Amino acid sequence: MERSFTKEVELLRLGAGQTFHGEGILAVTKALLQSGISYVGGYQGAPVSHVMDVLNDARDIMDELGIHVETNASEAGAAAMLGASINYPLRGAVAWKSTVGTNVASDALSNLASVGVRGGALIVIGEDYGEGASIIQERSHAFAMKSQIWLLDPRPNLPTIVRMVEKGFELSEASNSPVMLELRIRACHVHGAFEAKDNRAPRFSRRNAIENPDFDFARVSLPPATYAQEKHKVEVRWPAAVKFIREQKLNEVFDGPISEIGVITQGGMYNVAVRSLQQLGLADAFGESKIPIYALNVTYPLIPEEVTAFCTGKRAVLMIEEGQPAYIEDALHAILRRADLKTRVHGKDFLPMAGEYTGEVVLTGVAKWIAAISPRGVDLDGARRVLGALDATKQRAAELLGGTVPARPPGFCIGCPERPVFSAMKLIERESGAFHISADIGCHTFSTLPPFNIGNTVLGYGLGLASNSGIAPMFSGRTVTIMGDGGFWHNGLTSGIANAVFNKSDGILVIMKNGYTSATGIQSIPSSLHQTEWKSGDMSIERALKGIGVEWIKPVYTYRVSEVAKTLREAMNSAYKGLKVIIADAECQLERQRRIRPQIAAALKAGKRVVRTRFGVDEDVCSGDHSCIRLSGCPSLTIKAASDPLKVDSVAHVNNDCVGCGLCGEVAHAAILCPSFFRAEIVQNPNVLDRFAARLRNTVIGWLQPTEGLRS
Repeated sequence: MERSFTKEVELLRLGAGQTFHGEGILAVTKALLQSGISYVGGYQGAPVSHVMDVLNDARDIMDELGIHVETNASEAGAAAMLGASINYPLRGAVAWKSTVGTNVASDALSNLASVGVRGGALIVIGEDYGEGASIIQERSHAFAMKSQIWLLDPRPNLPTIVRMVEKGFELSEASNSPVMLELRIRACHVHGAFEAKDNRAPRFSRRNAIENPDFDFARVSLPPATYAQEKHKVEVRWPAAVKFIREQKLNEVFDGPISEIGVITQGGMYNVAVRSLQQLGLADAFGESKIPIYALNVTYPLIPEEVTAFCTGKRAVLMIEEGQPAYIEDALHAILRRADLKTRVHGKDFLPMAGEYTGEVVLTGVAKWIAAISPRGVDLDGARRVLGALDATKQRAAELLGGTVPARPPGFCIGCPERPVFSAMKLIERESGAFHISADIGCHTFSTLPPFNIGNTVLGYGLGLASNSGIAPMFSGRTVTIMGDGGFWHNGLTSGIANAVFNKSDGILVIMKNGYTSATGIQSIPSSLHQTEWKSGDMSIERALKGIGVEWIKPVYTYRVSEVAKTLREAMNSAYKGLKVIIADAECQLERQRRIRPQIAAALKAGKRVVRTRFGVDEDVCSGDHSCIRLSGCPSLTIKAASDPLKVDSVAHVNNDCVGCGLCGEVAHAAILCPSFFRAEIVQNPNVLDRFAARLRNTVIGWLQPTEGLRS
C-alpha cells in the first residue's frame, strides 16, 4: 500500500474517557466503529483511498466486533452492498471517490434512494474537486438533489466530522434514507483531537447472524411500488429529515457583533472562510468572528426556518459555495423570497463561478464584498490594504519569475514499468506514422502529456476499449487501446473486452499489468501477486481473457523496449481478425522499491553481499542530441554541461535518483541511438571473488592506460 496504518489503527481501540489524536480518515473510521456498523466496504479513490487502507489494517478489530469488511470491485458494487440495509436493521457504510465514483454507482444508488432503508446507510464520498483534483470538475450536490440522498459537509475539524458520521446514521434511520458524507482533501488529512466513545458491537453481525429473511414487495423498485416510494420519499421521508436536522442542530450558527450582515458557508468551507475574516481583522486566531456565520454541515436539504432566522434583520449575506452551479445560493434566493425577506444574497457575484475556493480566492472575494457592502464598524481601508498587499505579492512573484511560470506537467515515477511501452509506441510512430490511441484512467494517462503526447480520448475507468468501439471502424489501420489492470477488473472486462469480443472487434488492447491500482495509492487487485490472507490469490487476467473468448494474447516484459515494439508491430500487421491483447507485465516500480528497500537494508545490516544496478552516460561518447530523453522522459535522465570545454552542447546525465530499470539503455538500443549508456553494478559487502575481480580489472585497465610521460 501507499501507506500503512498498522500502528495508527490501535487508536481505534480507544474508549470512553480517552482522547483520540490523529488524522481525519482515521477519525472517520473510529466514528464508524462507535456507530455500531454491521458491514463496511468501498472502492479506493482520492481523497478517501486511505479509508480502505485503514479498514484492511484494522481487520483484527473488525473481527472482534463481528463487522464484515469488503473491498468492492467497483463503486457500483459498493453501493449495491448497502442493499443489506433495505430490509434489515443493519448499519452499513461504504466509501469511494466522487463524483466519478458516484456516477458508476448511480444505478444502485437510485434504487436504494427510491426504496429507502431500515438500517442506517452512510456513503463517505471523497469530493475530489479543485486544483489538485484528478477528475472532471463536478460536484455531488446534483446527485443528492436528484435522488433525495441527504448530503453532509462537516466543518473540517475532528469533533464535527465524528459527530456528523454518528448523526448521519441517525438521520438515515430517522428518515429511512441513505446519507452522503462528503470530505474534501482538506478534511481527509486534517489532524486534531476528540473525546472517544466505546466501540459498539452491532445488533446483527457475523457473530450474531440473522435467522429469517424479510420480504416486502414495497421495498422492491418495481411499479406500482415505485409510485408509492416516490410519494413517500417526498411527503414523509424529506420532512422527517428536515425535522431531525433542525432538532439535532446539525447546522451551526456563530454569532458576531456586526449583525447587519452575515456569512453562510458550506461546512467544508468554514475554515477557509474564517481564515479570510481573520486576515481582514474580522476574526481572531481562535475563530471568533465579528460577522455572524451560518455553517451548513448539511448542505442538502436546506432548512428554511434556519435560513430565515439567520437572515432576518440583515442587509446582506455572502454565500460561500464552492463549485458550480450555485445550487445553494439559488435556493437561498427562493427561501428568502417565499418568506418575503429583503435580505440581499451575494455569492458568485464576488466569488468565482467555478474552480477551487483556495484561501486566496475566498480572501479576495470576501474583501471585495465587504468593500461593496460597507457595513458599520468595519475598517474598509484595512480590507483594501489587505487586497493591495495580496496583489503586490503576486506582482512581485511574477517579476522575480520573469514572466510565465514554466509548465511542469505530472509524469510517470522514476523507473515506472509503463514508460517503456510508450517509448515503444513512439518508435512505432516513426515507422508507420501516428495512430489513434484510446486511453483510460490510471497512471498510464500521463502518456497524454509530454514527452509522449500519446492518447486521444479518456472516457472513464476501464472504458478505454468501449470508447474505441465507435472509432476503430472509421480508420483504415488498426487502432490501439490502453487499459490498466485496475481498470480491467473494475469495468474493462465486461464493458470493454466482452463487448469487443461479442461485436468481433479487430482492435488492439494493451493491458498495463503493474499489479496494483497504483494511481489511487497502490491497493491490491484480484491479480496482485502479494495478497493478504483475506483475499483470493489465484485470479489471473490471462485466464479471464481466455474465458471470455479472447484468442490472441501476447504477454511481454515491459522493460524490453525492442520486444514491446516487435509485439505491437505484430499485432498491427497480423492477419488475425479479432481482438488482439498485449499484456505489458512488470511490477509497479514505486511498490517494488518500497518492498525491496527493507530487504536490502536487512541484508546490509547482516553483512550480506548486495548488488545495486545503476546506469550512466559516457560524456565522451554522448553527442548532445538528446533523443534518448525525448523517447524516455524519465526524471532521472536529465542534462548537464559537458566537462569538455570543446563541447558546446549539454550532455545527457543520469542522476542519483536512478533505480536501475534499464529503460534509458533499452531505448538507446531499440532506437539505434548513440552507444553512450553504460551499466554499472555497485557491490556492497563484497566477497573474496568480488575483491579479486576488482583488483584484476584495475590492473588490466592500468596496463591499457598510457603513462603520464607518454601522454605529454
